[in-house]
Amino acid sequence: PVQILSYLGGKVKVEETDLKPRIGFLYDVNSRNISVFINATREQDSGQYMCSVNVEDDTIRLDKNIGVINLTVLVPPAVPACQLHGSAVVGANVSLSCSSKKGKPSPMYQWQRESPTRQVFFSPAQDRARGTLKLTNLTLEMSGIYVCRAENQAGSKNCSIVLEV
Repeated sequence: PVQILSYLGGKVKVEETDLKPRIGFLYDVNSRNISVFINATREQDSGQYMCSVNVEDDTIRLDKNIGVINLTVLVPPAVPACQLHGSAVVGANVSLSCSSKKGKPSPMYQWQRESPTRQVFFSPAQDRARGTLKLTNLTLEMSGIYVCRAENQAGSKNCSIVLEV
């Protein structure tokens, strides 16, 4: 463990870490509330944080003096990349893929065809975890704009591809 913040002898000390300009006590320590804040969170701030309270002339009991919290910083998906795999000719099969390079937790993907013939896809044609959509036995009517939405609890981003059969 690395110490990042302390209050000792009436003084607050912030250690030289990448958190230094972004962390502090939320309230005056004398208020007995020693909550901390982290501003401008980053994915690498995720991890386990421990709070240790030791009062002068108090018996130190390790099981009573330490609080632990796990922090997971969510990251919205990056703009995904949409790709067409195969030849878009009548009667053929093609696959559309969608992937985002960032996102925590890993994004889920949803394909849909836009107006004028709006269509939403389901399994087994669509794999939401992998971001793929399989279109079989292509017809001219299947031409259109296909939009992929990459989404997690932190947000969503779209990409689109034009299919011309």
